[in-house]
Amino acid sequence: MRLGKRWLFAFLGAIAMAGCQSLGRGDQEPLRVLVYNIHAGTDAARVPNLERVAKIIKDSRASVVLLQEVDRKTRRSGSVDQLARLRELTGYRGVFGKTIDYDGGEYGIAILSKWRIASSAFAPLPVEGAPASFEARGALVARIVSPYGIIRAVNTHLDATRADTYRIQQSKTLGSLARAQSDSGFTLLGGDMNSEPSSEPIRNLAEAGWQDLFASCGNGQTFSFPADKPEKRIDYLLGRGGTKCVRAEILDTQASDHRPVLFEVVPPGRD
Repeated sequence: MRLGKRWLFAFLGAIAMAGCQSLGRGDQEPLRVLVYNIHAGTDAARVPNLERVAKIIKDSRASVVLLQEVDRKTRRSGSVDQLARLRELTGYRGVFGKTIDYDGGEYGIAILSKWRIASSAFAPLPVEGAPASFEARGALVARIVSPYGIIRAVNTHLDATRADTYRIQQSKTLGSLARAQSDSGFTLLGGDMNSEPSSEPIRNLAEAGWQDLFASCGNGQTFSFPADKPEKRIDYLLGRGGTKCVRAEILDTQASDHRPVLFEVVPPGRD
């Protein structure tokens, strides 16, 4: 697979420009991270409920939130900038990564944080052999200045077609990209992978050194999709380098067609 190098080098350089400083150890409480595909701010029946999504985020007490299927000023979402609205409703900071132009606006992924976001960058996850109608996907990285030090949060949403063909290519690029971010600090990789735990894309990420955190600490319900009667787990948070998961829970809500997954993790060297 010939993906090209210039976009990747430019992406990594943009992140590096913000420096590699970190803060003190801070408190020892676990870091709460929420992974949530919000279905463009609607439930499975396409009833708009962005305010309900905001309440779920606030009630979760997560400090970092990885969101997928976020609209920005599309006609179907009433020209609302959903990230801006969620920032307003929650009081969080946030950054957006556009994957495609859609319905008069933009569609993509976003990261919310209770703490300052020092920098962010978006990288495409290109594939070979895709038709012209293929929906592009990418990864959004935010460098967050937290009491735990610098957190590199990598958020993604992999291809949703039935076969693993494109997800396999995307997972290989994603694993390399995220690993490059984790070489000098604490990185979390998460999102809607559209892949079950035994699939090749998830195995690719494991081979690249990424640990499925839910597998080590999940509690209660184990499936996240579909929201009404969950039958598979396709929403993930992955860690490496000694990151430990204290608890992971799939939240019982049908505000989207996915259920959100809440994690409590301990960064390397914090236990």
